[in-house]
This record gives sequence, C-alpha cells and structure tokens, in this order.
Amino acid sequence: MNQFDEVCLDYFLKHQSRLFREEVATTPEEAEEFLEDCMAVICESLQEVKDYLDENGADVMDMSLKEIEEASEVFTLPDGRYLVVEV
Repeated sequence: MNQFDEVCLDYFLKHQSRLFREEVATTPEEAEEFLEDCMAVICESLQEVKDYLDENGADVMDMSLKEIEEASEVFTLPDGRYLVVEV
C-alpha cells in the first residue's frame, strides 16, 4: 500500500459521509484508490495541514489551527495524524 495505512483507510471508510453525500468507497482497496486519485495527503500536525493547504492555494492564512481541524476535508485520525482530502 501507499502512504495510506489500515488506520487511515478504516477511518476514512467510517467517516466519509461527513464530506460526501454518497459513499465513494466500500472497501479499503476502493478507499485507497479514491484517496490516491484525489491526491489526499497525511500530515503529522495541524501546522503541517495548514502549510499544505496554503501551498495548494487555499485561503487559510487567517484561520486558526482549531478552524483548520474542523474543516470538512480534514480528518483527525485516531493516532493523531491528519488526513486531508481535497475534492
């Protein structure tokens, strides 16, 4: 597998409805393919998430780290990492 380990894929499968109206994946393999296709990334900290979003053109400079964490495209993984899924 790529950068998306079991923790990430399982969490995304269980929580994808907060970002999408319909399921985009039903298996870990489908989840991995979807995340690769939309160029999702895993970040180690909220500051890294903010830097990533800023570098990719999102207007986040005036957002607090708490606001970044609450954004629908940012998934807080159980192990403390962050999955960023831009659609």
